[in-house]
Amino acid sequence: MQSRLSFPIVHALPQNDLPITAYVHIPFCRRRCYYCDFPVAVVGDRLRGETSGTIAQYVDYLCQEVLLTPRLGTSLATIFFGGGTPSLLSVAQVARILQTLDHQFGIASGAEISLEIDPGTFDLPQLQGYCQLGINRISLGVQAFQPELLAVCGRTHQVADIFTSRAYLQTAGVTNWSLDLISGLPHQTLEQWQDSLKQAIDLNPTHISTYDLIVESVTAFGRQYQPGVEPLPTETIAAQMYRTAQQMLTQAGYAHYEISNYARSDYQCRHNRVYWENRPFYGFGMGAASYVGGDRFTRPRKTGEYYQWVDDRKQGKPRETIVPAATEVLLDTLMLGLRLAEGLSLPALQACFGADAVQRILECVQPHCRSGWVEVKAIGYLRLTDPEGFLFSNTVLADLFSAFEP
Repeated sequence: MQSRLSFPIVHALPQNDLPITAYVHIPFCRRRCYYCDFPVAVVGDRLRGETSGTIAQYVDYLCQEVLLTPRLGTSLATIFFGGGTPSLLSVAQVARILQTLDHQFGIASGAEISLEIDPGTFDLPQLQGYCQLGINRISLGVQAFQPELLAVCGRTHQVADIFTSRAYLQTAGVTNWSLDLISGLPHQTLEQWQDSLKQAIDLNPTHISTYDLIVESVTAFGRQYQPGVEPLPTETIAAQMYRTAQQMLTQAGYAHYEISNYARSDYQCRHNRVYWENRPFYGFGMGAASYVGGDRFTRPRKTGEYYQWVDDRKQGKPRETIVPAATEVLLDTLMLGLRLAEGLSLPALQACFGADAVQRILECVQPHCRSGWVEVKAIGYLRLTDPEGFLFSNTVLADLFSAFEP
């Protein structure tokens, strides 16, 4: 049994590193996609922010939560509206949330403000309205370019909606936009995946995210399918899909800067890098997580419970928090930082966690260095190789976690 290390500093980053970024969860969807285990509330095809009392009530509570949160850092440098489907909110509702955030924390000049949208859920005037509010980064949830795969996923949009959305983005002058794709879907072939990648490249987004399907037991997919069993692709095909994405996207000029993310020069997602660098952040809304002052806490995943949680804060009741132990902070730092192409700075790890921890890490990854999955660069960085190290990241991380078990 290995001894527990005693780290000189229990935070992954300097203790004066304060949150300057905020995630805002908008849970509403027309219907739940079959792969989704996010905290969402289904409102159907007819209701939107302008016509739904449910959505209006949620925005009220969300803004109350923001106003109950003390400002700890400087003005917000990034804001991310995720979901759910944030494009179901009216321009006025997004404006109110941004105004509340600005009132409570301030929004820095040049802040990256991202909004997730789904094809078929917005029109051009709505998009232009979002842009006038300061939204300057759009994330378009495409997932696939084949109608049969969109139907398999339970998506509400059609392939034609994707191209209409692209036209709206161009007309509105949106230059910073991302496109999401999912590989490993039921009945998906390698040829279909290649076609989706080609069509995504042809649309020329500045950022592309490629996610490998994870079958969660609580989802519709989880009740129907077993990983690696038909009609899901085999592990061999899923790995080939990952390698194909890496090859096609990098050849098209996208830098593979994170395990699932590719970007043109200067278009990496600044907001998501906060998570991967294990830096603190505010979170707001149903199911959202925060990492503030060394504490991690998550809000309830159901609407009524979230409203009660906000009401309790108004009455001064304390929230439950988790203060990670030093070993947990180190493992979080490794798990998140190794997702990035540049990996982790060994001198920074040593400054935070001590020389013994770094030595144990280096001993642990030696077999993976020999296999070609891990590199230790002369400039003092530990990184996974691309694509093989990224493909086998779970194996590398499992060994690192085992090395630090008490």
